[in-house]
Amino acid sequence: MPKYHLDQQYHQIIFSKDELNHNEFECCAFENCDFSACNFMDVIFIDCVFTKCIFDGAHINHVALRTVTFHHCDIKDVNFAMCDKLIFEIHFHHCILDFSKFYTLKIKETTFNHCSLIAVDFMAADLTESIFEYCDLYRAEFDKAIANKTNFKTSYNYTIDPTKTKLKKAIFSLKDVKGLLFKHEISIE
Repeated sequence: MPKYHLDQQYHQIIFSKDELNHNEFECCAFENCDFSACNFMDVIFIDCVFTKCIFDGAHINHVALRTVTFHHCDIKDVNFAMCDKLIFEIHFHHCILDFSKFYTLKIKETTFNHCSLIAVDFMAADLTESIFEYCDLYRAEFDKAIANKTNFKTSYNYTIDPTKTKLKKAIFSLKDVKGLLFKHEISIE
């Protein structure tokens, strides 16, 4: 039976490998915490906020993220693809998500605001109506993704193949449109 935590504040805690397993957190706030050693198992976060936390390399295979927001967090090389898909809703502000994976996830209307998304795997993900605001998408992979009505207008360094990614009504800036034409070897001046 999971332990239930409601409306708690956690500050500057370095969590051990199995410390959070079989716990449910609702309306909790985590600040300056380190989750990088965690191997999450049966952990639920509902309406939680993480600020200046470290998740680099954490194993979040059995985690439910239900309306969770990350602010100024380091979340490098984390595989979100194995998270619980029920009511999966996440938002990122000023985070580093380099080399993380969202493969096949339905992350509609997700906000990525001022994030580093270098080499992130969005393959086959449903990003419909998501917002990538001022994000670095260098080598991010969108093959077979659904990015209809997704806003990339202020983001940069992306290379997206429109023949392999659904982009109906997606928004791009004119100055970065070269990221859609890379495979055609067209020069835009």
